[in-house]
Amino acid sequence: MSKTVEVDTKTFVRFWLVIAILALAVVLIDRATTGLLIVGIAIFFAIAVRPLVTKVEKLLGGRHALASGLTVGGLVLIIGGALAVVGPTVVSETTTFLKNAPEMIQNDSAGWDKINEVGRFFGIENARAQITSNLKDFSNHLLNSFKNNFLSSVGAVGSFLTGLILTIIISILWLIQGPEIMSKFWKKMSNKNDKASRVYRRIVSRMADVISKYVGGQTLVALLDGVVTWCIVFVLSLIFGFSSGLAFPMALIAAIFYLIPMFGPLITAVVVSLITFISAPAAGLIFLVVYVIYEQIENNVIAPKIQGNALDLPSVVILISVTIGIYMFGLLGAIVSIPIAGMIKVLIDEYPSIRALHD
Repeated sequence: MSKTVEVDTKTFVRFWLVIAILALAVVLIDRATTGLLIVGIAIFFAIAVRPLVTKVEKLLGGRHALASGLTVGGLVLIIGGALAVVGPTVVSETTTFLKNAPEMIQNDSAGWDKINEVGRFFGIENARAQITSNLKDFSNHLLNSFKNNFLSSVGAVGSFLTGLILTIIISILWLIQGPEIMSKFWKKMSNKNDKASRVYRRIVSRMADVISKYVGGQTLVALLDGVVTWCIVFVLSLIFGFSSGLAFPMALIAAIFYLIPMFGPLITAVVVSLITFISAPAAGLIFLVVYVIYEQIENNVIAPKIQGNALDLPSVVILISVTIGIYMFGLLGAIVSIPIAGMIKVLIDEYPSIRALHD
Protein backbone atom coordinates (compact mmCIF):
# COMPACT_ATOMS: atom_id res chain seq x y z
CA MET A 1 0.00 0.00 0.00
CA SER A 2 1.57 3.24 -1.14
CA LYS A 3 1.52 6.43 0.88
CA THR A 4 1.88 10.00 -0.28
CA VAL A 5 4.26 12.21 1.71
CA GLU A 6 3.57 15.91 1.41
CA VAL A 7 6.49 18.31 1.70
CA ASP A 8 5.90 22.04 1.90
CA THR A 9 7.75 24.31 -0.49
CA LYS A 10 9.99 25.90 2.17
CA THR A 11 11.29 22.54 3.40
CA PHE A 12 11.91 21.40 -0.17
CA VAL A 13 13.83 24.59 -1.00
CA ARG A 14 15.85 24.43 2.23
CA PHE A 15 16.83 20.82 1.62
CA TRP A 16 18.19 21.47 -1.86
CA LEU A 17 19.75 24.74 -0.74
CA VAL A 18 21.75 22.88 1.91
CA ILE A 19 22.83 20.29 -0.67
CA ALA A 20 23.91 23.06 -3.07
CA ILE A 21 25.86 24.88 -0.36
CA LEU A 22 27.67 21.69 0.67
CA ALA A 23 28.54 20.88 -2.95
CA LEU A 24 29.80 24.44 -3.49
CA ALA A 25 31.88 24.24 -0.29
CA VAL A 26 33.50 20.99 -1.47
CA VAL A 27 34.36 22.54 -4.85
CA LEU A 28 35.79 25.69 -3.26
CA ILE A 29 37.86 23.73 -0.73
CA ASP A 30 39.19 21.50 -3.52
CA ARG A 31 40.27 24.54 -5.54
CA ALA A 32 41.76 26.23 -2.48
CA THR A 33 43.69 23.15 -1.31
CA THR A 34 47.10 24.60 -2.17
CA GLY A 35 46.29 27.92 -0.49
CA LEU A 36 44.95 26.21 2.63
CA LEU A 37 48.06 24.03 2.75
CA ILE A 38 50.33 27.08 2.54
CA VAL A 39 48.42 28.83 5.33
CA GLY A 40 48.50 25.69 7.48
CA ILE A 41 52.26 25.24 7.00
CA ALA A 42 52.87 28.92 7.76
CA ILE A 43 50.90 28.87 11.03
CA PHE A 44 52.45 25.53 12.04
CA PHE A 45 55.92 26.95 11.40
CA ALA A 46 55.09 30.15 13.31
CA ILE A 47 53.91 28.17 16.35
CA ALA A 48 56.99 25.94 16.21
CA VAL A 49 59.48 28.83 16.21
CA ARG A 50 57.57 30.93 18.74
CA PRO A 51 59.88 30.00 21.68
CA LEU A 52 62.94 30.91 19.59
CA VAL A 53 61.35 34.24 18.63
CA THR A 54 60.74 34.98 22.31
CA LYS A 55 64.44 34.42 23.10
CA VAL A 56 65.57 36.62 20.19
CA GLU A 57 63.06 39.27 21.27
CA LYS A 58 64.67 39.42 24.73
CA LEU A 59 68.10 39.89 23.14
CA LEU A 60 66.75 42.75 21.00
CA GLY A 61 65.16 44.52 23.94
CA GLY A 62 61.51 43.67 23.24
CA ARG A 63 61.39 44.39 19.51
CA HIS A 64 58.86 41.71 18.63
CA ALA A 65 58.41 42.48 14.93
CA LEU A 66 62.16 42.66 14.29
CA ALA A 67 62.73 39.45 16.24
CA SER A 68 60.05 37.64 14.22
CA GLY A 69 61.49 38.74 10.89
CA LEU A 70 65.09 37.94 11.83
CA THR A 71 64.20 34.52 13.24
CA VAL A 72 62.12 33.36 10.29
CA GLY A 73 64.52 34.87 7.74
CA GLY A 74 67.53 33.33 9.46
CA LEU A 75 65.96 29.87 9.59
CA VAL A 76 64.96 30.08 5.92
CA LEU A 77 68.53 31.05 4.96
CA ILE A 78 69.98 28.19 7.02
CA ILE A 79 67.60 25.60 5.56
CA GLY A 80 68.03 26.96 2.03
CA GLY A 81 71.81 26.96 2.39
CA ALA A 82 71.77 23.38 3.66
CA LEU A 83 69.68 22.22 0.70
CA ALA A 84 71.94 24.16 -1.69
CA VAL A 85 74.96 22.26 -0.36
CA VAL A 86 73.31 18.84 -0.17
CA GLY A 87 71.52 18.92 -3.53
CA PRO A 88 74.52 19.27 -5.86
CA THR A 89 76.50 16.71 -3.84
CA VAL A 90 73.79 14.07 -4.07
CA VAL A 91 73.25 14.75 -7.78
CA SER A 92 76.99 14.64 -8.50
CA GLU A 93 77.61 11.44 -6.53
CA THR A 94 74.56 9.72 -8.04
CA THR A 95 75.65 10.63 -11.57
CA THR A 96 79.20 9.42 -10.90
CA PHE A 97 77.91 6.14 -9.50
CA LEU A 98 75.64 5.49 -12.48
CA LYS A 99 78.47 6.24 -14.90
CA ASN A 100 81.05 4.11 -13.16
CA ALA A 101 78.88 1.23 -11.92
CA PRO A 102 79.29 -1.04 -15.01
CA GLU A 103 83.07 -0.60 -15.03
CA MET A 104 83.27 -1.24 -11.28
CA ILE A 105 81.23 -4.42 -11.62
CA GLN A 106 83.29 -5.57 -14.61
CA ASN A 107 86.56 -5.04 -12.76
CA ASP A 108 85.31 -6.73 -9.61
CA SER A 109 84.16 -9.79 -11.58
CA ALA A 110 87.19 -9.97 -13.89
CA GLY A 111 88.59 -12.99 -12.16
CA TRP A 112 85.35 -14.91 -12.04
CA ASP A 113 85.88 -17.10 -15.11
CA LYS A 114 83.16 -19.50 -14.06
CA ILE A 115 80.59 -16.99 -15.37
CA ASN A 116 81.49 -17.98 -18.93
CA GLU A 117 81.44 -21.67 -18.02
CA VAL A 118 77.93 -21.38 -16.58
CA GLY A 119 76.89 -19.41 -19.67
CA ARG A 120 78.21 -22.05 -22.06
CA PHE A 121 76.33 -24.72 -20.10
CA PHE A 122 73.12 -22.88 -21.01
CA GLY A 123 74.27 -22.20 -24.57
CA ILE A 124 75.36 -18.59 -24.02
CA GLU A 125 78.76 -17.59 -25.38
CA ASN A 126 80.81 -14.99 -23.49
CA ALA A 127 78.19 -14.53 -20.77
CA ARG A 128 80.30 -12.08 -18.77
CA ALA A 129 80.55 -9.66 -21.71
CA GLN A 130 76.80 -9.83 -22.29
CA ILE A 131 76.07 -9.21 -18.61
CA THR A 132 78.42 -6.22 -18.61
CA SER A 133 76.82 -4.85 -21.78
CA ASN A 134 73.34 -5.17 -20.27
CA LEU A 135 74.52 -3.46 -17.09
CA LYS A 136 75.90 -0.57 -19.15
CA ASP A 137 72.61 -0.21 -21.00
CA PHE A 138 70.68 -0.33 -17.73
CA SER A 139 72.99 2.21 -16.11
CA ASN A 140 72.73 4.57 -19.08
CA HIS A 141 68.95 4.24 -19.00
CA LEU A 142 68.90 5.13 -15.30
CA LEU A 143 71.26 8.04 -15.88
CA ASN A 144 69.12 9.44 -18.71
CA SER A 145 65.96 9.00 -16.61
CA PHE A 146 67.66 10.76 -13.71
CA LYS A 147 68.64 13.71 -15.90
CA ASN A 148 65.20 13.93 -17.54
CA ASN A 149 63.40 13.86 -14.19
CA PHE A 150 65.74 16.50 -12.83
CA LEU A 151 65.18 18.77 -15.82
CA SER A 152 61.40 18.28 -15.75
CA SER A 153 61.34 19.28 -12.08
CA VAL A 154 62.86 22.66 -12.96
CA GLY A 155 59.48 23.70 -14.35
CA ALA A 156 57.96 23.47 -10.89
CA VAL A 157 60.52 25.83 -9.35
CA GLY A 158 58.36 28.90 -10.02
CA SER A 159 55.35 27.49 -8.19
CA PHE A 160 57.54 26.30 -5.33
CA LEU A 161 59.17 29.72 -4.89
CA THR A 162 55.77 31.44 -4.92
CA GLY A 163 54.47 29.11 -2.24
CA LEU A 164 57.67 29.51 -0.21
CA ILE A 165 57.50 33.32 -0.30
CA LEU A 166 53.84 33.29 0.75
CA THR A 167 54.61 30.85 3.57
CA ILE A 168 57.43 33.07 4.88
CA ILE A 169 55.32 36.23 4.75
CA ILE A 170 52.32 34.60 6.45
CA SER A 171 54.57 33.09 9.14
CA ILE A 172 56.12 36.47 9.96
CA LEU A 173 52.74 38.25 9.98
CA TRP A 174 51.21 35.56 12.19
CA LEU A 175 54.11 35.83 14.64
CA ILE A 176 53.59 39.60 14.79
CA GLN A 177 49.80 39.84 14.71
CA GLY A 178 48.71 36.34 15.77
CA PRO A 179 48.88 36.94 19.57
CA GLU A 180 46.73 40.07 19.24
CA ILE A 181 44.20 38.28 17.02
CA MET A 182 43.92 35.37 19.44
CA SER A 183 43.67 37.73 22.43
CA LYS A 184 40.68 39.50 20.85
CA PHE A 185 39.12 36.16 19.96
CA TRP A 186 39.39 34.82 23.54
CA LYS A 187 38.08 38.10 24.92
CA LYS A 188 34.93 37.83 22.81
CA MET A 189 34.49 34.21 23.82
CA SER A 190 34.84 35.03 27.51
CA ASN A 191 32.09 37.62 27.19
CA LYS A 192 29.74 34.92 25.89
CA ASN A 193 30.86 32.03 28.12
CA ASP A 194 33.80 32.56 30.44
CA LYS A 195 34.05 28.88 31.48
CA ALA A 196 34.10 27.65 27.89
CA SER A 197 36.67 30.29 27.01
CA ARG A 198 39.04 29.06 29.75
CA VAL A 199 38.68 25.41 28.70
CA TYR A 200 39.22 25.99 24.98
CA ARG A 201 42.04 28.43 25.61
CA ARG A 202 43.81 25.82 27.73
CA ILE A 203 43.34 23.21 24.99
CA VAL A 204 44.75 25.49 22.28
CA SER A 205 47.68 26.42 24.52
CA ARG A 206 48.48 22.75 25.16
CA MET A 207 48.33 22.03 21.41
CA ALA A 208 50.73 24.89 20.71
CA ASP A 209 53.09 23.50 23.37
CA VAL A 210 52.95 20.08 21.70
CA ILE A 211 54.05 21.59 18.37
CA SER A 212 56.82 23.81 19.76
CA LYS A 213 58.25 21.16 22.13
CA TYR A 214 58.21 18.41 19.52
CA VAL A 215 59.75 20.53 16.75
CA GLY A 216 62.35 21.99 19.12
CA GLY A 217 63.39 18.60 20.47
CA GLN A 218 63.38 16.96 17.04
CA THR A 219 65.52 19.76 15.60
CA LEU A 220 68.06 19.52 18.42
CA VAL A 221 68.41 15.73 18.03
CA ALA A 222 68.64 16.18 14.22
CA LEU A 223 71.56 18.58 14.66
CA LEU A 224 73.27 16.10 16.98
CA ASP A 225 72.68 13.36 14.39
CA GLY A 226 74.34 15.55 11.77
CA VAL A 227 77.36 16.22 13.98
CA VAL A 228 77.85 12.50 14.66
CA THR A 229 77.54 11.72 10.93
CA TRP A 230 80.13 14.40 10.13
CA CYS A 231 82.55 12.88 12.66
CA ILE A 232 82.12 9.35 11.28
CA VAL A 233 82.55 10.34 7.63
CA PHE A 234 85.47 12.67 8.41
CA VAL A 235 87.37 9.94 10.30
CA LEU A 236 86.65 7.44 7.50
CA SER A 237 87.96 9.93 4.91
CA LEU A 238 91.25 10.14 6.81
CA ILE A 239 91.52 6.35 7.03
CA PHE A 240 90.52 5.46 3.45
CA GLY A 241 91.87 8.53 1.67
CA PHE A 242 88.74 9.97 0.02
CA SER A 243 87.81 13.66 0.15
CA SER A 244 87.01 14.95 3.65
CA GLY A 245 84.82 17.57 1.98
CA LEU A 246 82.17 14.86 1.71
CA ALA A 247 81.65 14.93 5.49
CA PHE A 248 79.72 18.21 5.65
CA PRO A 249 77.11 17.41 2.95
CA MET A 250 76.59 13.97 4.53
CA ALA A 251 76.04 15.65 7.91
CA LEU A 252 73.41 17.92 6.38
CA ILE A 253 71.70 14.93 4.78
CA ALA A 254 71.55 13.21 8.19
CA ALA A 255 70.18 16.31 9.93
CA ILE A 256 67.51 16.96 7.27
CA PHE A 257 66.31 13.38 6.97
CA TYR A 258 66.17 12.93 10.75
CA LEU A 259 63.22 15.34 10.74
CA ILE A 260 61.21 12.53 9.09
CA PRO A 261 59.94 10.47 12.03
CA MET A 262 61.02 6.82 12.26
CA PHE A 263 62.03 6.49 8.58
CA GLY A 264 64.54 9.40 8.49
CA PRO A 265 67.51 7.60 10.11
CA LEU A 266 66.93 4.59 7.86
CA ILE A 267 67.06 6.82 4.77
CA THR A 268 70.22 8.47 6.10
CA ALA A 269 71.89 5.09 6.70
CA VAL A 270 71.14 3.95 3.14
CA VAL A 271 71.98 7.21 1.33
CA VAL A 272 75.20 8.05 3.19
CA SER A 273 76.40 4.43 3.12
CA LEU A 274 75.90 4.27 -0.65
CA ILE A 275 77.65 7.58 -1.28
CA THR A 276 80.65 6.67 0.89
CA PHE A 277 80.63 3.18 -0.66
CA ILE A 278 81.25 4.82 -4.05
CA SER A 279 84.40 6.47 -2.68
CA ALA A 280 85.54 3.44 -0.66
CA PRO A 281 83.47 0.25 -0.34
CA ALA A 282 84.88 -0.61 3.09
CA ALA A 283 84.10 2.92 4.33
CA GLY A 284 80.46 2.53 3.30
CA LEU A 285 80.10 -0.74 5.21
CA ILE A 286 81.85 0.63 8.31
CA PHE A 287 79.67 3.75 8.29
CA LEU A 288 76.54 1.61 8.12
CA VAL A 289 77.58 -0.48 11.13
CA VAL A 290 78.71 2.49 13.27
CA TYR A 291 75.66 4.59 12.39
CA VAL A 292 73.23 1.76 13.24
CA ILE A 293 74.93 1.34 16.64
CA TYR A 294 74.72 5.08 17.29
CA GLU A 295 71.03 5.14 16.34
CA GLN A 296 70.29 2.53 19.01
CA ILE A 297 71.98 4.73 21.62
CA GLU A 298 70.24 7.84 20.30
CA ASN A 299 66.75 6.33 20.21
CA ASN A 300 66.98 4.74 23.66
CA VAL A 301 69.06 7.25 25.62
CA ILE A 302 69.70 10.60 23.95
CA ALA A 303 66.39 11.41 22.21
CA PRO A 304 64.14 10.56 25.22
CA LYS A 305 66.22 12.82 27.48
CA ILE A 306 66.27 15.76 25.06
CA GLN A 307 62.63 15.48 24.02
CA GLY A 308 61.51 14.47 27.50
CA ASN A 309 58.89 12.11 26.07
CA ALA A 310 56.73 15.23 25.84
CA LEU A 311 54.04 13.66 23.65
CA ASP A 312 53.81 10.39 25.59
CA LEU A 313 52.56 8.47 22.56
CA PRO A 314 52.87 4.68 22.16
CA SER A 315 55.12 3.45 19.34
CA VAL A 316 52.20 1.88 17.47
CA VAL A 317 50.35 5.21 17.47
CA ILE A 318 53.45 6.97 16.12
CA LEU A 319 53.87 4.38 13.36
CA ILE A 320 50.19 4.60 12.39
CA SER A 321 50.35 8.41 12.35
CA VAL A 322 53.48 8.50 10.19
CA THR A 323 52.05 5.92 7.77
CA ILE A 324 48.80 7.86 7.34
CA GLY A 325 50.71 11.14 7.00
CA ILE A 326 53.01 9.76 4.29
CA TYR A 327 50.17 8.38 2.18
CA MET A 328 48.06 11.54 2.57
CA PHE A 329 50.64 14.32 2.11
CA GLY A 330 53.97 12.61 1.39
CA LEU A 331 57.10 13.98 3.09
CA LEU A 332 55.24 16.91 4.63
CA GLY A 333 52.66 14.54 6.11
CA ALA A 334 55.40 12.44 7.68
CA ILE A 335 56.94 15.49 9.37
CA VAL A 336 53.70 16.88 10.87
CA SER A 337 52.00 13.55 11.60
CA ILE A 338 53.35 13.10 15.13
CA PRO A 339 52.51 16.65 16.34
CA ILE A 340 49.01 16.19 14.93
CA ALA A 341 48.72 12.88 16.80
CA GLY A 342 49.88 14.72 19.93
CA MET A 343 47.17 17.36 19.45
CA ILE A 344 44.54 14.66 19.04
CA LYS A 345 45.76 13.17 22.32
CA VAL A 346 45.25 16.58 23.96
CA LEU A 347 41.65 16.61 22.73
CA ILE A 348 41.11 13.11 24.12
CA ASP A 349 42.61 14.13 27.47
CA GLU A 350 40.43 17.24 27.61
CA TYR A 351 37.26 15.47 26.46
CA PRO A 352 35.79 15.32 30.01
CA SER A 353 36.20 19.09 30.35
CA ILE A 354 34.59 19.68 26.94
CA ARG A 355 31.71 17.34 27.77
CA ALA A 356 31.15 19.09 31.12
CA LEU A 357 30.48 22.34 29.24
CA HIS A 358 27.44 20.79 27.55
CA ASP A 359 26.02 18.96 30.57
